[in-house]
Amino acid sequence: MSSHLIALHNGQTIPAIGLGTWQPEPNASEIARAVEHGLKVGYRHIDCAWFYGNEKEVGDGLRASGVPREEVFVTSKVWGTYHRHVEESLDQTLANLRTTYLDLYLIHWPVALNPNGNHPLMPMLPNGNIDIDESWDIRDTWKAMEAMVKKGKVKAIGASNFSQVMLERILPTAEIIPALEFHLYNPQLKLLDYLKSKKIVPQAYSPLGSTDAPLLTDESATAIAKKHGLKSTSHVLLGYLLTKDVVVLPKSMSPSRIESNLTGALKAYNVLTPEDIKILDGVAAGGKQKRFIIPPWGIDLGFDNWPASTK
Repeated sequence: MSSHLIALHNGQTIPAIGLGTWQPEPNASEIARAVEHGLKVGYRHIDCAWFYGNEKEVGDGLRASGVPREEVFVTSKVWGTYHRHVEESLDQTLANLRTTYLDLYLIHWPVALNPNGNHPLMPMLPNGNIDIDESWDIRDTWKAMEAMVKKGKVKAIGASNFSQVMLERILPTAEIIPALEFHLYNPQLKLLDYLKSKKIVPQAYSPLGSTDAPLLTDESATAIAKKHGLKSTSHVLLGYLLTKDVVVLPKSMSPSRIESNLTGALKAYNVLTPEDIKILDGVAAGGKQKRFIIPPWGIDLGFDNWPASTK
């Protein structure tokens, strides 16, 4: 089984259901087994990142699956400490995954960090704030990303965690495929409308929320799952986003849940009614709006429901 496909500007298609690899378990080898199993049961889209620290294990899973590389859509991301050295970061990713190219390469966050700071991932200032490279222009990061396409190291490039305000800084020259926090409690319906108007394909990197998020027990989603005989509320959460042409990237280490997320999401996509979508659209507006991933950057990224700058 393979998930349905969404067309990109460059003529590629992206599988609408991908396997996320964020927030790895302490035993990184579980990531390799999860990727291997996911590909064997039908996933053809793997989402990873240099920051996750497990790309070697993702590469192990890719090879162990036996699925040819050209049949798998592989995404990775450049971290903030490498905005001035995009190609160096990409080369590390390619070496870790043991592949010669990526299908999609994203700017992980629109925040450049000091590449010479006191930590390779999250450099900090003496006052406790994150050490941001304030002299760097995000448009220059984009130019470096474009160069990777021209060199043939990536097929498509995009932006992750970019608001409309941030996107408009690079849109004059960009074909963006952003990855954002979309889920039932953070549907960002206005942003989705904007992305659609620009023919931008969105991705949801936390479609089931973060660890211990309450989405899986939401009363409205649970009732809709029961009405349609779906096995899990998670299927409604994923299918809901698929109806809006949002690529979903659920993550699990459990073989049964990995398979269930794929089959259940597709089933929900096919059975959800306009009335169901209307109910789900109203959940966040009804008092449950919540963003689960808010790194303490200390700057305003331009999203609705983003905390004010503390810097």
